[in-house]
Amino acid sequence: MTAHPASPGGFCWMDLKTRDLAGTTAFLAAALGWHLAVDEEDWRRSTKITTADGHLIGGVSDLANPVYPPETPPHIASYLTVDVVDRRAAMAVAAGARLVVPPFDAGDQGRMATLVDPVGAAVSFWQPYRFRGWEFPPRAPGTPQRMVLTCQQPDRAREFYRVVTGTTFARADFVVGDAPQWEVMVGVEDLEAVAARVHGRVSSSADAGRPALRLTSPEGLALRVVQLHHHRLGDR
Repeated sequence: MTAHPASPGGFCWMDLKTRDLAGTTAFLAAALGWHLAVDEEDWRRSTKITTADGHLIGGVSDLANPVYPPETPPHIASYLTVDVVDRRAAMAVAAGARLVVPPFDAGDQGRMATLVDPVGAAVSFWQPYRFRGWEFPPRAPGTPQRMVLTCQQPDRAREFYRVVTGTTFARADFVVGDAPQWEVMVGVEDLEAVAARVHGRVSSSADAGRPALRLTSPEGLALRVVQLHHHRLGDR
């Protein structure tokens, strides 16, 4: 039994966009046991992220590639599964979002569009063709357990996504914060051990009263981390 593949209204993928591939790889390997490597079976030779147990959870893009504008800041792009990208993107724009990348086919893998929502957070809509996104057992260590949107108007954000996707977000939280962004919440078996391994790049926080950490890579990529046995998972 798996917690995924994702269904409409659920997040399905993340893409780390970095100019420091070596530093990002070393940091995430030390902190979470993630393995970042070129997928030799992929003709595009894309860099993929797998957990210590071999679960595929994301990809990596090198911002040094000329396809990206020089001013593009390092960030983590989050992908949200939708049924029909074109229709959902149009609904999002009508509800106050700004379309950054219009819908296009990513080969035979899926169709996507990137937007900035009304509270200022970027998100990509993903309509699966051959590729449905991450898939792993529930509570698997090192895997995304929830998504968190920090912004100054969390209630407005929650209503926007409910209207645009036509579903509620059982596996997403909307919280008050200064910088509008989606963050991945990763489950681990030993939160204290993670903190010890990356001493100096951790800030303490809480998730619904439970101990949590916010990891920040040397380049500024941020992830939230919670201990698995404190975290009850629900269906989307």
